[in-house]
Amino acid sequence: MVDVKNILSNNVNTNNYPIFAFMTPERTQRLNDVLSKRQLNLTVVLENVADPHNISAVMRTCDAVGIQEIYILNTIIPRHKKWGAKSSSSASKWLTIHQFTDITSCFEALRKKYNKIYTTHLSHDAVNLYDMNLTEKVALIFGNEHSGVSNELIGLADGNFIIPQVGIIKSLNISVACAVSLYEAHRQKSIAGHYNQPQITGNELAELRQHWGFLDEE
Repeated sequence: MVDVKNILSNNVNTNNYPIFAFMTPERTQRLNDVLSKRQLNLTVVLENVADPHNISAVMRTCDAVGIQEIYILNTIIPRHKKWGAKSSSSASKWLTIHQFTDITSCFEALRKKYNKIYTTHLSHDAVNLYDMNLTEKVALIFGNEHSGVSNELIGLADGNFIIPQVGIIKSLNISVACAVSLYEAHRQKSIAGHYNQPQITGNELAELRQHWGFLDEE
């Protein structure tokens, strides 16, 4: 058992100790509830998204629907160093963020975990978001604010999807498009019971707990 009083009185680095040893019961329960609903069979890929506030807004939605991992691919813009804190409410600290500057490496990583990879792209073969099966292992790619998903990624993906719209302007802000898509996934996954059984267990769960650490309330 960890001697909490000794650790605190001697200013010992707490990074090597279980985070729950320094949390109130309420905080522990809150994090346990969140961890029990984290999803590993759905992810978001952001390709060359320039505005850090858009990325942070996406991160907040990912956290809200229980997505743990997010992929950020920058091939034509500099690697991001920080996100827009106001948009994310510090959501980034609760997520596992993978950053890539090479398309091949990014897709190799995605193929190891996800059975299907789809891009948001208007094409003759694009399927309606609401006709997709989002209960399988799926990665959804969202592209640059102005140019969209690159042709190279479109060629590598398993298909394209669109969000149905009836207005004059046939586009949505990337963070809005992502939110609509992820909440459709949330709806399908809820019906399928994906939030009823924990997906993260064992060493992976232990590492994630350590990564989260003891953090102040937001």
